[in-house]
Amino acid sequence: MKLPKTYGYLKRDLDFIETSLHQTIQAEHPVLRNASTELLDAGGKRIRPVFVLLSGQLGEFDLEKIKKVAVSLELIHMATLVHDDVIDEAELRRGKPTIKKRYGNRVAMYTGDYILARALEEISTLRNSNVHRILSKTIVEVCIGEIEQMKDKFNWDQNLRNYLRRIKRKTALLIATSCQLGAVVGGLSEKEAKKMYQYGYYIGMSYQIIDDILDFTSSSKELGKPAGNDLLQGNITLPVLYAMENRSFFLLLEKTFKNPETIKKEEMNEIIKALHHTGAIEKSYQLSNHYLQKALSTLESLPNKRAKKTLEDIAKFIGKRRT
Repeated sequence: MKLPKTYGYLKRDLDFIETSLHQTIQAEHPVLRNASTELLDAGGKRIRPVFVLLSGQLGEFDLEKIKKVAVSLELIHMATLVHDDVIDEAELRRGKPTIKKRYGNRVAMYTGDYILARALEEISTLRNSNVHRILSKTIVEVCIGEIEQMKDKFNWDQNLRNYLRRIKRKTALLIATSCQLGAVVGGLSEKEAKKMYQYGYYIGMSYQIIDDILDFTSSSKELGKPAGNDLLQGNITLPVLYAMENRSFFLLLEKTFKNPETIKKEEMNEIIKALHHTGAIEKSYQLSNHYLQKALSTLESLPNKRAKKTLEDIAKFIGKRRT
């Protein structure tokens, strides 16, 4: 079963949101318009809009209001991707040239800023100060996370707490906010909205951990970028943290990364092979599963609707994800 099949009944609503995304990013300037459209057309799982929709369906569902939240959160996510690619000097995303590669750093940064501005413009039409407060706080935390990630590049002296805080800001926060705002706009109680935030947080943590695992277990073709690319960029992810507990692996890592810009593909393959022998992949999956179980437990007290069953199915699917 592929993930989209678990929420196939949302197709009409997701198509509506997709159309709205295209309409929202249209710009008078052709470069901004083309760059934004190319990014959107590159695809994506649209998992944040899915969580907004499902959370909203636990309450009183109003597609027009839900659409504004879903579009805004997906655009904020897209803006962070554009900025990430500039910072990481990435040339590929989902197997296609990045905005940075096609248009250069300056256009990419302004494209990211433009997409973010359109996101804020979209959600500003909702007259709910709580929605704006939650979203503003989330954006601040995401920005702090980006700075922290840059600061920690190629810093081998990190611990699990550093990593978990970083992926919370990088991934889990936007997913948690998607669930929370969907619940708020759907009219759920403050307690229920908090539960949805917790569900999204746990799901986001698990999702990013598995993404970090797949960076070492999937092929370059499956990833749309070189295998081990996060490590090449200096990002110390969970599998690397666990693998560094093995002295032999740590010494190999230190030796190989004395000059990161000159690392050859064969050397990277050796690092990946050595990492697999440390048991770090299995240990990383265990922590991912821990978060998934916590996500499932948060749903128990929420309304028994079809959306709740779908949220449970998504959590179980993520736990089994291997590609």
